[in-house]
Amino acid sequence: MAQERLQPKKPEEKVILDERGILDLPYLILTLLLVAIGLIMLFSASYARAYTDSGTSTYYFARQGMFALAGIAIMLFVSRINYQIWRSFSFLILAGSIFLLMLVPLIGTEEGGATRWIYLFGISFQPSEIVKLGVVLAFAAMISVYRERMKTFRYGVLPFAVILAVVAGLLVLEPHLSATIIICAAGAAMMFLGGTQIRWFVILGVAAVIFAAVYLKVQGYASSRITAWLDPFSDPSDSGYQIVQSLYAIGSGGLMGLGLGKSRQKYLYLPEEHNDYIFAIVCEELGFVGATLVILLFVLLIVRGYWIAMHARDRFGALMVAGLTTLFALQVFLNIGVVTNFLPATGISLPFFSYGGTALMLQLFEMGLVLSVSRQNRNNLI
Repeated sequence: MAQERLQPKKPEEKVILDERGILDLPYLILTLLLVAIGLIMLFSASYARAYTDSGTSTYYFARQGMFALAGIAIMLFVSRINYQIWRSFSFLILAGSIFLLMLVPLIGTEEGGATRWIYLFGISFQPSEIVKLGVVLAFAAMISVYRERMKTFRYGVLPFAVILAVVAGLLVLEPHLSATIIICAAGAAMMFLGGTQIRWFVILGVAAVIFAAVYLKVQGYASSRITAWLDPFSDPSDSGYQIVQSLYAIGSGGLMGLGLGKSRQKYLYLPEEHNDYIFAIVCEELGFVGATLVILLFVLLIVRGYWIAMHARDRFGALMVAGLTTLFALQVFLNIGVVTNFLPATGISLPFFSYGGTALMLQLFEMGLVLSVSRQNRNNLI
Protein backbone atom coordinates (compact mmCIF):
# COMPACT_ATOMS: atom_id res chain seq x y z
CA MET A 1 0.00 0.00 0.00
CA ALA A 2 2.84 2.37 0.86
CA GLN A 3 4.53 1.67 -2.46
CA GLU A 4 1.29 2.42 -4.31
CA ARG A 5 0.98 5.76 -2.52
CA LEU A 6 4.56 6.67 -3.46
CA GLN A 7 4.06 5.95 -7.15
CA PRO A 8 3.75 9.12 -9.24
CA LYS A 9 0.38 9.80 -10.76
CA LYS A 10 -0.04 9.24 -14.46
CA PRO A 11 -0.54 12.36 -16.54
CA GLU A 12 -4.17 13.04 -17.35
CA GLU A 13 -5.28 12.02 -20.81
CA LYS A 14 -6.43 14.69 -23.21
CA VAL A 15 -10.17 15.17 -22.89
CA ILE A 16 -12.05 15.28 -26.17
CA LEU A 17 -15.65 15.02 -25.02
CA ASP A 18 -16.11 17.77 -22.47
CA GLU A 19 -18.83 17.32 -19.88
CA ARG A 20 -17.44 19.42 -17.04
CA GLY A 21 -20.21 21.99 -17.07
CA ILE A 22 -23.59 22.82 -18.51
CA LEU A 23 -23.68 24.86 -21.68
CA ASP A 24 -24.88 28.44 -21.59
CA LEU A 25 -28.66 28.15 -21.64
CA PRO A 26 -29.45 31.80 -22.54
CA TYR A 27 -27.14 31.57 -25.56
CA LEU A 28 -28.67 28.24 -26.64
CA ILE A 29 -32.25 29.49 -26.24
CA LEU A 30 -31.56 32.70 -28.16
CA THR A 31 -29.93 30.72 -30.98
CA LEU A 32 -32.81 28.25 -31.27
CA LEU A 33 -35.36 31.08 -31.09
CA LEU A 34 -33.69 33.00 -33.93
CA VAL A 35 -33.43 29.86 -36.06
CA ALA A 36 -37.13 29.14 -35.51
CA ILE A 37 -38.19 32.70 -36.37
CA GLY A 38 -35.87 32.64 -39.36
CA LEU A 39 -37.49 29.48 -40.71
CA ILE A 40 -40.98 30.95 -40.30
CA MET A 41 -40.01 34.15 -42.10
CA LEU A 42 -38.20 32.22 -44.83
CA PHE A 43 -41.35 30.20 -45.51
CA SER A 44 -43.39 33.36 -45.76
CA ALA A 45 -40.84 35.29 -47.84
CA SER A 46 -40.05 32.44 -50.27
CA TYR A 47 -43.62 31.25 -50.84
CA ALA A 48 -44.16 32.90 -54.21
CA ARG A 49 -40.58 32.49 -55.44
CA ALA A 50 -40.53 28.79 -54.58
CA TYR A 51 -43.78 28.16 -56.43
CA THR A 52 -42.50 30.03 -59.49
CA ASP A 53 -39.12 28.30 -59.53
CA SER A 54 -40.09 24.75 -58.60
CA GLY A 55 -43.88 24.48 -58.64
CA THR A 56 -43.83 23.76 -54.89
CA SER A 57 -44.39 26.63 -52.48
CA THR A 58 -42.52 24.87 -49.66
CA TYR A 59 -39.38 24.08 -51.68
CA TYR A 60 -36.99 26.54 -50.02
CA PHE A 61 -38.55 26.11 -46.57
CA ALA A 62 -38.32 22.31 -46.64
CA ARG A 63 -34.66 22.34 -47.68
CA GLN A 64 -33.74 24.99 -45.13
CA GLY A 65 -35.62 23.08 -42.44
CA MET A 66 -33.61 19.91 -43.07
CA PHE A 67 -30.34 21.85 -42.94
CA ALA A 68 -31.50 23.56 -39.74
CA LEU A 69 -32.17 20.21 -38.02
CA ALA A 70 -28.81 18.88 -39.15
CA GLY A 71 -27.13 22.11 -38.04
CA ILE A 72 -28.71 22.00 -34.58
CA ALA A 73 -27.52 18.41 -34.15
CA ILE A 74 -24.01 19.47 -35.20
CA MET A 75 -24.15 22.44 -32.81
CA LEU A 76 -25.07 20.25 -29.84
CA PHE A 77 -22.39 17.69 -30.73
CA VAL A 78 -19.68 20.33 -31.17
CA SER A 79 -20.71 21.93 -27.87
CA ARG A 80 -19.64 18.71 -26.09
CA ILE A 81 -16.18 18.63 -27.68
CA ASN A 82 -13.31 20.19 -25.77
CA TYR A 83 -12.66 23.37 -27.75
CA GLN A 84 -8.91 23.07 -27.25
CA ILE A 85 -8.83 20.45 -30.00
CA TRP A 86 -9.59 23.19 -32.56
CA ARG A 87 -6.32 24.89 -31.73
CA SER A 88 -4.50 21.95 -33.35
CA PHE A 89 -6.69 22.07 -36.48
CA SER A 90 -6.81 25.86 -36.85
CA PHE A 91 -4.05 26.24 -39.45
CA LEU A 92 -5.24 23.19 -41.35
CA ILE A 93 -8.73 24.72 -41.60
CA LEU A 94 -7.25 28.07 -42.68
CA ALA A 95 -5.01 26.47 -45.31
CA GLY A 96 -7.86 24.35 -46.65
CA SER A 97 -10.21 27.33 -46.88
CA ILE A 98 -7.58 29.41 -48.69
CA PHE A 99 -7.07 26.53 -51.13
CA LEU A 100 -10.82 26.49 -51.81
CA LEU A 101 -10.72 30.26 -52.38
CA MET A 102 -8.00 29.70 -54.96
CA LEU A 103 -10.29 27.24 -56.76
CA VAL A 104 -13.17 29.72 -57.04
CA PRO A 105 -11.80 31.56 -60.14
CA LEU A 106 -11.14 28.17 -61.76
CA ILE A 107 -14.27 26.12 -61.04
CA GLY A 108 -16.58 28.63 -59.36
CA THR A 109 -20.08 29.44 -60.59
CA GLU A 110 -21.12 32.98 -61.46
CA GLU A 111 -24.29 34.29 -59.87
CA GLY A 112 -25.41 37.91 -59.89
CA GLY A 113 -22.25 39.15 -61.57
CA ALA A 114 -19.87 37.56 -59.03
CA THR A 115 -18.12 34.19 -58.90
CA ARG A 116 -18.34 33.10 -55.26
CA TRP A 117 -19.88 29.63 -55.26
CA ILE A 118 -18.36 26.19 -55.69
CA TYR A 119 -20.43 23.10 -56.49
CA LEU A 120 -18.91 19.84 -55.20
CA PHE A 121 -20.73 16.50 -54.99
CA GLY A 122 -24.06 18.22 -55.57
CA ILE A 123 -23.53 20.70 -52.72
CA SER A 124 -23.03 24.43 -53.24
CA PHE A 125 -21.16 26.63 -50.79
CA GLN A 126 -19.12 29.81 -50.55
CA PRO A 127 -15.48 29.17 -49.51
CA SER A 128 -15.48 32.68 -48.04
CA GLU A 129 -17.72 31.39 -45.21
CA ILE A 130 -15.13 28.74 -44.31
CA VAL A 131 -12.31 31.29 -44.53
CA LYS A 132 -14.04 33.39 -41.87
CA LEU A 133 -13.90 30.47 -39.46
CA GLY A 134 -10.33 29.60 -40.45
CA VAL A 135 -9.09 33.15 -39.84
CA VAL A 136 -10.71 33.33 -36.40
CA LEU A 137 -9.31 29.97 -35.27
CA ALA A 138 -5.82 30.67 -36.64
CA PHE A 139 -5.67 34.17 -35.16
CA ALA A 140 -6.84 32.88 -31.76
CA ALA A 141 -4.15 30.19 -31.80
CA MET A 142 -1.40 32.59 -32.91
CA ILE A 143 -2.27 35.29 -30.40
CA SER A 144 -2.39 32.69 -27.62
CA VAL A 145 1.19 31.67 -28.47
CA TYR A 146 2.70 35.12 -29.08
CA ARG A 147 1.24 36.76 -25.95
CA GLU A 148 3.60 39.63 -24.96
CA ARG A 149 5.28 39.57 -28.37
CA MET A 150 2.05 40.91 -29.87
CA LYS A 151 3.37 44.40 -29.17
CA THR A 152 6.13 43.93 -31.75
CA PHE A 153 5.78 44.33 -35.50
CA ARG A 154 7.34 40.95 -36.27
CA TYR A 155 4.82 38.96 -34.22
CA GLY A 156 1.92 41.32 -33.59
CA VAL A 157 1.42 42.69 -37.10
CA LEU A 158 3.35 40.99 -39.90
CA PRO A 159 1.97 37.40 -39.83
CA PHE A 160 -1.61 38.60 -39.38
CA ALA A 161 -1.29 41.24 -42.11
CA VAL A 162 0.09 38.64 -44.54
CA ILE A 163 -2.83 36.27 -43.90
CA LEU A 164 -5.41 39.05 -44.27
CA ALA A 165 -3.71 40.33 -47.45
CA VAL A 166 -3.78 36.87 -49.06
CA VAL A 167 -7.42 36.30 -48.12
CA ALA A 168 -8.47 39.81 -49.20
CA GLY A 169 -6.66 39.45 -52.51
CA LEU A 170 -8.46 36.20 -53.31
CA LEU A 171 -11.83 37.64 -52.27
CA VAL A 172 -11.35 40.70 -54.49
CA LEU A 173 -11.00 38.37 -57.47
CA GLU A 174 -14.55 37.04 -56.95
CA PRO A 175 -15.38 39.97 -56.17
CA HIS A 176 -16.71 39.76 -52.60
CA LEU A 177 -16.27 43.12 -50.88
CA SER A 178 -18.55 42.40 -47.92
CA ALA A 179 -16.65 39.24 -46.92
CA THR A 180 -13.39 41.17 -47.26
CA ILE A 181 -14.65 43.88 -44.90
CA ILE A 182 -16.00 41.38 -42.35
CA ILE A 183 -12.87 39.21 -42.25
CA CYS A 184 -10.46 42.15 -42.06
CA ALA A 185 -12.53 43.89 -39.38
CA ALA A 186 -12.85 40.73 -37.28
CA GLY A 187 -9.13 40.03 -37.67
CA ALA A 188 -8.28 43.57 -36.62
CA ALA A 189 -10.56 43.28 -33.58
CA MET A 190 -8.80 40.08 -32.50
CA MET A 191 -5.38 41.70 -32.98
CA PHE A 192 -6.51 44.63 -30.83
CA LEU A 193 -7.70 42.28 -28.08
CA GLY A 194 -4.44 40.37 -28.39
CA GLY A 195 -2.33 43.45 -27.65
CA THR A 196 -1.27 44.87 -31.04
CA GLN A 197 -0.31 48.53 -30.62
CA ILE A 198 -2.74 51.22 -31.79
CA ARG A 199 -0.36 52.89 -34.24
CA TRP A 200 -0.39 49.84 -36.48
CA PHE A 201 -4.17 50.06 -36.79
CA VAL A 202 -3.86 53.67 -37.94
CA ILE A 203 -1.39 52.63 -40.64
CA LEU A 204 -3.49 49.65 -41.70
CA GLY A 205 -6.62 51.84 -41.68
CA VAL A 206 -5.05 54.35 -44.08
CA ALA A 207 -3.96 51.47 -46.33
CA ALA A 208 -7.52 50.07 -46.24
CA VAL A 209 -9.00 53.45 -47.25
CA ILE A 210 -6.57 53.73 -50.17
CA PHE A 211 -7.38 50.18 -51.23
CA ALA A 212 -11.12 50.88 -51.07
CA ALA A 213 -10.74 54.02 -53.17
CA VAL A 214 -8.75 52.18 -55.83
CA TYR A 215 -11.17 49.26 -55.74
CA LEU A 216 -14.20 51.48 -56.29
CA LYS A 217 -12.38 53.24 -59.13
CA VAL A 218 -11.47 50.01 -60.90
CA GLN A 219 -14.70 48.09 -60.28
CA GLY A 220 -17.43 49.85 -62.22
CA TYR A 221 -20.22 47.84 -60.62
CA ALA A 222 -19.12 48.99 -57.17
CA SER A 223 -19.27 52.64 -58.23
CA SER A 224 -22.79 52.15 -59.59
CA ARG A 225 -23.80 50.67 -56.24
CA ILE A 226 -22.54 53.79 -54.47
CA THR A 227 -24.60 55.93 -56.84
CA ALA A 228 -27.69 53.78 -56.26
CA TRP A 229 -27.13 54.02 -52.51
CA LEU A 230 -26.91 57.81 -52.48
CA ASP A 231 -30.01 58.26 -54.67
CA PRO A 232 -31.84 55.00 -55.46
CA PHE A 233 -34.81 56.83 -56.96
CA SER A 234 -32.60 58.40 -59.65
CA ASP A 235 -32.75 55.08 -61.51
CA PRO A 236 -35.60 53.11 -59.89
CA SER A 237 -35.96 50.68 -62.79
CA ASP A 238 -32.32 49.59 -62.99
CA SER A 239 -29.48 50.20 -60.52
CA GLY A 240 -31.80 51.46 -57.80
CA TYR A 241 -34.59 48.94 -58.35
CA GLN A 242 -33.75 46.50 -55.56
CA ILE A 243 -33.26 49.06 -52.83
CA VAL A 244 -36.38 50.97 -53.93
CA GLN A 245 -38.48 47.80 -53.65
CA SER A 246 -36.88 47.10 -50.27
CA LEU A 247 -37.80 50.58 -49.02
CA TYR A 248 -41.37 50.10 -50.30
CA ALA A 249 -41.59 46.89 -48.26
CA ILE A 250 -40.22 48.52 -45.11
CA GLY A 251 -42.42 51.58 -45.47
CA SER A 252 -45.62 49.63 -46.11
CA GLY A 253 -45.06 47.63 -42.92
CA GLY A 254 -45.66 50.66 -40.75
CA LEU A 255 -45.76 50.24 -36.99
CA MET A 256 -47.41 46.82 -36.61
CA GLY A 257 -46.93 45.34 -40.09
CA LEU A 258 -49.32 43.89 -42.64
CA GLY A 259 -49.42 40.57 -40.82
CA LEU A 260 -47.47 37.31 -41.13
CA GLY A 261 -47.71 35.98 -44.68
CA LYS A 262 -49.34 39.15 -46.06
CA SER A 263 -46.34 40.76 -47.72
CA ARG A 264 -46.94 42.20 -51.19
CA GLN A 265 -43.33 42.78 -52.20
CA LYS A 266 -42.50 39.06 -51.96
CA TYR A 267 -44.65 38.41 -55.02
CA LEU A 268 -41.61 38.76 -57.29
CA TYR A 269 -41.34 42.53 -56.89
CA LEU A 270 -38.38 42.45 -54.49
CA PRO A 271 -35.36 40.47 -55.77
CA GLU A 272 -33.63 38.14 -53.28
CA GLU A 273 -36.61 38.42 -50.93
CA HIS A 274 -35.79 35.03 -49.40
CA ASN A 275 -32.07 35.67 -49.23
CA ASP A 276 -30.16 38.93 -48.76
CA TYR A 277 -33.30 41.09 -48.49
CA ILE A 278 -35.41 38.89 -46.23
CA PHE A 279 -35.27 41.50 -43.47
CA ALA A 280 -37.34 43.82 -45.69
CA ILE A 281 -40.10 41.19 -45.65
CA VAL A 282 -39.73 40.95 -41.87
CA CYS A 283 -40.35 44.70 -41.66
CA GLU A 284 -43.29 44.55 -44.07
CA GLU A 285 -45.09 41.71 -42.32
CA LEU A 286 -44.14 42.34 -38.67
CA GLY A 287 -43.77 46.11 -38.82
CA PHE A 288 -41.45 48.33 -36.83
CA VAL A 289 -42.32 46.56 -33.58
CA GLY A 290 -41.64 43.06 -34.92
CA ALA A 291 -38.43 44.09 -36.69
CA THR A 292 -37.20 45.79 -33.51
CA LEU A 293 -37.84 42.62 -31.51
CA VAL A 294 -35.85 40.58 -34.05
CA ILE A 295 -32.97 43.06 -33.83
CA LEU A 296 -33.18 42.89 -30.03
CA LEU A 297 -32.80 39.10 -30.14
CA PHE A 298 -29.71 39.48 -32.32
CA VAL A 299 -28.30 42.08 -29.90
CA LEU A 300 -28.93 39.83 -26.89
CA LEU A 301 -27.18 36.92 -28.63
CA ILE A 302 -24.20 39.09 -29.52
CA VAL A 303 -23.93 40.54 -25.99
CA ARG A 304 -24.18 37.06 -24.50
CA GLY A 305 -21.43 35.90 -26.86
CA TYR A 306 -19.10 38.59 -25.59
CA TRP A 307 -20.09 37.71 -22.01
CA ILE A 308 -19.00 34.12 -22.64
CA ALA A 309 -15.72 35.39 -24.12
CA MET A 310 -15.05 37.57 -21.07
CA HIS A 311 -15.55 34.61 -18.74
CA ALA A 312 -13.59 32.05 -20.77
CA ARG A 313 -11.00 30.19 -18.75
CA ASP A 314 -8.12 30.75 -21.19
CA ARG A 315 -6.85 33.11 -23.86
CA PHE A 316 -7.61 30.86 -26.82
CA GLY A 317 -11.24 30.31 -25.82
CA ALA A 318 -11.80 34.01 -25.15
CA LEU A 319 -10.31 35.08 -28.48
CA MET A 320 -12.14 32.40 -30.45
CA VAL A 321 -15.53 33.37 -29.02
CA ALA A 322 -14.81 37.10 -29.39
CA GLY A 323 -13.81 36.57 -33.03
CA LEU A 324 -16.86 34.45 -33.88
CA THR A 325 -19.18 36.90 -32.13
CA THR A 326 -17.61 39.83 -34.00
CA LEU A 327 -18.09 38.01 -37.32
CA PHE A 328 -21.73 37.40 -36.45
CA ALA A 329 -22.32 40.99 -35.30
CA LEU A 330 -20.74 42.48 -38.43
CA GLN A 331 -22.82 40.27 -40.71
CA VAL A 332 -26.07 41.23 -38.97
CA PHE A 333 -25.15 44.93 -39.00
CA LEU A 334 -24.12 44.96 -42.68
CA ASN A 335 -27.20 43.07 -43.86
CA ILE A 336 -29.70 45.24 -42.00
CA GLY A 337 -27.74 48.36 -43.01
CA VAL A 338 -27.94 47.40 -46.69
CA VAL A 339 -31.64 46.46 -46.58
CA THR A 340 -32.55 49.80 -44.96
CA ASN A 341 -30.21 51.69 -47.36
CA PHE A 342 -28.04 52.84 -44.47
CA LEU A 343 -25.10 51.21 -46.30
CA PRO A 344 -24.36 50.48 -49.98
CA ALA A 345 -25.35 47.06 -51.29
CA THR A 346 -22.72 44.45 -50.45
CA GLY A 347 -24.39 41.10 -51.03
CA ILE A 348 -24.37 39.77 -47.46
CA SER A 349 -26.93 37.38 -45.98
CA LEU A 350 -28.73 37.64 -42.64
CA PRO A 351 -27.65 34.85 -40.25
CA PHE A 352 -30.35 32.25 -39.46
CA PHE A 353 -32.84 33.99 -41.78
CA SER A 354 -31.46 34.06 -45.32
CA TYR A 355 -31.79 30.96 -47.49
CA GLY A 356 -28.64 28.86 -47.68
CA GLY A 357 -28.34 25.44 -46.11
CA THR A 358 -24.57 25.09 -45.95
CA ALA A 359 -24.21 28.63 -44.57
CA LEU A 360 -26.80 27.89 -41.87
CA MET A 361 -25.04 24.67 -40.86
CA LEU A 362 -21.70 26.47 -40.63
CA GLN A 363 -23.26 29.24 -38.52
CA LEU A 364 -24.70 26.65 -36.13
CA PHE A 365 -21.32 24.91 -36.04
CA GLU A 366 -19.81 28.21 -34.88
CA MET A 367 -22.54 28.55 -32.25
CA GLY A 368 -21.51 25.10 -31.05
CA LEU A 369 -17.93 26.33 -30.63
CA VAL A 370 -19.17 29.20 -28.47
CA LEU A 371 -21.26 26.81 -26.37
CA SER A 372 -18.27 24.48 -25.92
CA VAL A 373 -16.32 27.38 -24.41
CA SER A 374 -19.26 28.21 -22.15
CA ARG A 375 -19.07 24.71 -20.63
CA GLN A 376 -15.65 25.51 -19.19
CA ASN A 377 -16.27 29.11 -18.15
CA ARG A 378 -14.67 30.27 -14.93
CA ASN A 379 -18.05 31.56 -13.80
CA ASN A 380 -20.42 28.93 -15.16
CA LEU A 381 -23.70 30.60 -14.23
CA ILE A 382 -26.95 31.03 -16.11
